[in-house]
Amino acid sequence: MPDLRRGVLYGIAAYIMWGLFPLYWPLLKPSGAIEILAHRMVWSLVTVLVVLAVRRHWAWVKEIARQPRKLGLLAIAALFVTVNWGVYIYAVNSGHIVEGSLGYFINPLVNVLFGVVLLRERLRPLQWVAVGFGALAVVVLTFDYGRLPWVALTLAFSFGIYGLVKKRAGVAGTESLAVENLIMLLPALGYLGFLQVGGEATFGQEGAGHVLLMVGTGLLTAVPLICFGAAAISVPLSTIGLLQYIAPILQFACGVLVAKEVMPSSRWIGFSIVWLALAVFTYDSLRAARKTRTARRIQAAQLQPERSTT
Repeated sequence: MPDLRRGVLYGIAAYIMWGLFPLYWPLLKPSGAIEILAHRMVWSLVTVLVVLAVRRHWAWVKEIARQPRKLGLLAIAALFVTVNWGVYIYAVNSGHIVEGSLGYFINPLVNVLFGVVLLRERLRPLQWVAVGFGALAVVVLTFDYGRLPWVALTLAFSFGIYGLVKKRAGVAGTESLAVENLIMLLPALGYLGFLQVGGEATFGQEGAGHVLLMVGTGLLTAVPLICFGAAAISVPLSTIGLLQYIAPILQFACGVLVAKEVMPSSRWIGFSIVWLALAVFTYDSLRAARKTRTARRIQAAQLQPERSTT
């Protein structure tokens, strides 16, 4: 199978798994969101360490240990991914799956906004239109919910910052996840110990099935990440940009069709504006990518005669 096709399949698999997360977290009740989060950190670390052991891939440890800047960036990333994971688990298990999907729908627009504010990038006109529609959607949904959609905004901004910091750190996905979970291991174990001492822990108290499901959060975290890493190697960024919408679409479907969350007309209007913003954003991104490829081909064609004459 050609690398591109295999990469696309890996990407689709990763986003489908992320999109079906809302079906998994309710299975862990009566565990609370923070307890689930703590177990996810512990078992994710165990899973990633097993993967690294099988690959016998440890050379990177010394390299990172000698770079305090990278460790600091990964510590910041660990903090924001912890917030992201915790809020999403809370959203799913408290009946806010649709609002959680909104966070991942608007995340690309938040990334564009970060580019302007933090990286001093200049937006193209259609990008401004997309960001404007996104802001309008947040206003409409604020009136619909009777409050700021804080779940969606927290997810979008925490994941946006997480991605930005990880890009600056420049550490591969599996290795980065190992360091992030290692950083959060002590707080996670401390919280689980606190629950155990207080007699409030559910782990081991709800049967073997519950234990296996809790341990399974490690695989649930690591497998999509590994698939995504395989996709990112061979799939163009523009294609990844299209594939990323699979996850929030499936999350939205889980909220509306499976969890039967209420969707009044005003909420449909808000989401429709978000989807319009993403359509404009995607069209502009594909057009820009096409222009870049055309310019490179023309440049390569111009350079070819020069090389042949020399």
